[in-house]
Amino acid sequence: MENVSPIITAKNLNLWYGDFKALKDISLDMGEREITALIGPSGCGKSTFLKTLNRMNDLVPGIRIEGDVRLKGQDIFAREMQPTELRRRVGMVFQHFNLFPHMTVLENMIYAPMKVNKVPKEQAVAKARELLDNVGMLSKINAYPGKLSGGQKQRVAIARTLAMEPDVVLFDEPTSALDPEMVKEVLEVIKKLAQTGMTMVLVTHEMGFAREVSDRICFLDEG
Repeated sequence: MENVSPIITAKNLNLWYGDFKALKDISLDMGEREITALIGPSGCGKSTFLKTLNRMNDLVPGIRIEGDVRLKGQDIFAREMQPTELRRRVGMVFQHFNLFPHMTVLENMIYAPMKVNKVPKEQAVAKARELLDNVGMLSKINAYPGKLSGGQKQRVAIARTLAMEPDVVLFDEPTSALDPEMVKEVLEVIKKLAQTGMTMVLVTHEMGFAREVSDRICFLDEG
């Protein structure tokens, strides 16, 4: 895409797990309202790179990072950039949903907006209902995750991420844990999001989907 301002910029990014170098000198601009797909063989560093963009890798012992990553010009590793604030602005959808099993779909949806963004409950509930309707899950608003299929859980997880109104959404192989018949319903939701102009960075093995939905595809190999 021409004339697209970068929302996230990585420059000379290197990452080690102990002595193992997982990312090797990656430089990449990810444009606003652009869908960037990351493809490549398993273990090549796709998910590691994605998790570095919102500092999920901070939680891994023995990690070392060199290089520069900026969100709208702000250094994400700067002392004043709190990880909680970064993850609010850079949302993430995981392979395995990560819904709270003891909470209903609605409770999963409103927990972070109320706790982190200090959104009043009535407003959080209204937004949750709107987003669940958009992903076809409003009828399951009072269900617990244990009663949902994998595809339904992932659609709720996507809606929950959107409830935080992030600047960009990261998708870490969002269909890899799903049965084949459930993949299509999740891909349709992501495709619908792409049409709204949502900025996304997507790790996927679905080559046809990456070609169809992405503005740009980046291939990683051996970091």
